Amino acid sequence: MALSQNLARLTHYSPRGVDPDDPALVLAMPLVLQIEKATPPARADLLAAAAQATALACLDPRSEPGAPWAAEFDAWCAGRIRKIARRARGAQWTAVQDLPGVTAQVGQAQARAFVPGPVGATDRRLTKLQIEGTDVEGDLPAAPIVDGRGARLCLWVAPDLPMTVGKLAAQVAHASMLGAVLVPADQVQRWYDDGCPVQVCQADRRRWAELLEGETRGAAIVVRDAGYTEIAPGSATVIAAPLPAG
Repeated sequence: MALSQNLARLTHYSPRGVDPDDPALVLAMPLVLQIEKATPPARADLLAAAAQATALACLDPRSEPGAPWAAEFDAWCAGRIRKIARRARGAQWTAVQDLPGVTAQVGQAQARAFVPGPVGATDRRLTKLQIEGTDVEGDLPAAPIVDGRGARLCLWVAPDLPMTVGKLAAQVAHASMLGAVLVPADQVQRWYDDGCPVQVCQADRRRWAELLEGETRGAAIVVRDAGYTEIAPGSATVIAAPLPAG
């Protein structure tokens, strides 16, 4: 499978366009996190699953030109990329598996990224899921494990910028899809075949400054939030950077 056309869509993305006058026409990707009440997943695993599901959906052959999802992904990437993260458990999680999208699992955590579309046309099985209450406990690792066995990207979370896991899931998901272009060309097919594995780590202030400097050299990709929820507009939330070969 050739990934070049789907990667080109992400390579040329830049925030642009204006929102429709009708809020129901705003385009967004639904993102659902499985958070069982009795057995919540580890925070790091859940964030990685959300990131991997999004990258997989963006690179999926069904998103290629002429394929069933192409028009939706083209329209979504032509404007301001938005994601709406929700939680599901039990039968709710099972029900949404029937909707077009891709599920990823990391450890015991699962997340599903769906084909983007107008907010007002979102399937009822998704809109009835809660947006609030998507937080889970757990710390993120301070450094990635480089073992050469799959992950090619590290998604670094900003220091001193508290976010719920639902908000942060949308941020790391954004970083994974834009950061896909940092995966070496000779490794991107294998990365996709392996499930687009990533690692999510917590940056300290020193590392964050280094990563921001790396953006100027094209060595990292910074996600800056539009500020619709939780944080101020323009806040740098997550930085995608390549992992060295193990």
